[in-house]
Amino acid sequence: MACDLWLVPLVDVLCHTPDNPFAEELAVYDRALMAIGAQPVPIHQYTPGVTGDVAPVAGFDYEALHFLRRVYLLQACGLPVTPVDELGGDYEQLLEMFETTAQQSHLVWHYDHAGAYLPVDFPYPLVNDELLEGGGPLGSSHGLLRDLEFVAPALGIDPANPPAAPAPPSAPTELEQPADPAPYDPSPFARERHVWLGLHAAAIRSLGQGSMIVFS
Repeated sequence: MACDLWLVPLVDVLCHTPDNPFAEELAVYDRALMAIGAQPVPIHQYTPGVTGDVAPVAGFDYEALHFLRRVYLLQACGLPVTPVDELGGDYEQLLEMFETTAQQSHLVWHYDHAGAYLPVDFPYPLVNDELLEGGGPLGSSHGLLRDLEFVAPALGIDPANPPAAPAPPSAPTELEQPADPAPYDPSPFARERHVWLGLHAAAIRSLGQGSMIVFS
């Protein structure tokens, strides 16, 4: 199943309009942030040529995303990081045995079909009933980037000089559609690396442009 990542610029011309399609979600995120003493979602003035548009930034399949999350948990828990051809019971066991570690990871503790990452720095994913009724745990783009940099060496990626990110999807993909094929990569962690590169590109642009990352 396909998973697209979109960047939504947090700018006044979008967020302060009456027909803002993200108004309800942003109000929920504001309340979650203020509950931990953080500032509300930062809204910036639109800057042509800098801000960007609402657009896809990366695409991959859901299973590959879980492959990457599995590698993160293995690395974080000091276990051997080995490639797999398909998700098995070991991933579920990791989530159960190391639930606290999983819940503290912006990469792992996030719905894989909804929710968002904000360009706001907070230590752990935010979870409350209101968030879980909607898009699920709320992530930080800063935290996502830290998690990606942590897991990169296990995938043979230098986080300070990563390979070029794959091109984003040429058009929105439906949930039941197959994801676009990843470029050839001889690594045994090819699928994990493909997802890593897409998430990394999204996190970097989210922080650079003040944009929110959303799954679709």
